[in-house]
Amino acid sequence: MERRALITGASRGLGLEFVRQWLDRGDTVFALARRPERSAGLEELARAHGERLALVECDVADDASVTASRRAVARRTDRLDLLVNNAGVYSKAEVALESLDFGELRSVFEVNVIGALRTAREFLPLLRQGRFPRLVQITSLMGSIDDNHSGGTWAYRISKAALNMATRNLAHALQKDGITAVALHPGWVRTDMGGKSAPLSPGEAVAGLIATIDRLTAQQSGGFFGRDGAPCPW
Repeated sequence: MERRALITGASRGLGLEFVRQWLDRGDTVFALARRPERSAGLEELARAHGERLALVECDVADDASVTASRRAVARRTDRLDLLVNNAGVYSKAEVALESLDFGELRSVFEVNVIGALRTAREFLPLLRQGRFPRLVQITSLMGSIDDNHSGGTWAYRISKAALNMATRNLAHALQKDGITAVALHPGWVRTDMGGKSAPLSPGEAVAGLIATIDRLTAQQSGGFFGRDGAPCPW
């Protein structure tokens, strides 16, 4: 069955791999990125898959941009079955409180937390029309309070912890609409953010994430899981 899926941060890394694997299985994909025309990977996929892939400009940190992207998507479809909030930014690995950059903290929150909520709210009307609609936040175990044994990387850690809480709130708020909302940790992946030393390729990580997304049940809404579907510690 053809699904209609939307992903933010689609120009590279995990986002681009989601686009590739969804297209390979026959889905229709809306790939949102700040500058999709600058992504060689997206351009190549667009040439190969034609109308099943729509490239849409979207900056999740900007209200007007997200609204414009929703209008562009709504001109192509009356429903979304999957929405994956993948757009995110990392932060400095500083440990010392004295060197904490509050400007960076604000900008990371704007993308990683508010951006995800902004996108979820804007595309809610299309999700409501979806077939067993699922809203997925790509989070990180670095947002786990239980798993924080080293500190540092303040802005990223705090933003992902906040995203996890936002996901639980979304699950409660969207239950009446039949929308399942979860936070998924992909693992340590060889992307620009994860670095070359990471053990997982984007292909391996996304294959696991997609399999878990496909198996989700309404009872799992509000949960925090790894790419294999195993619960992660809050």
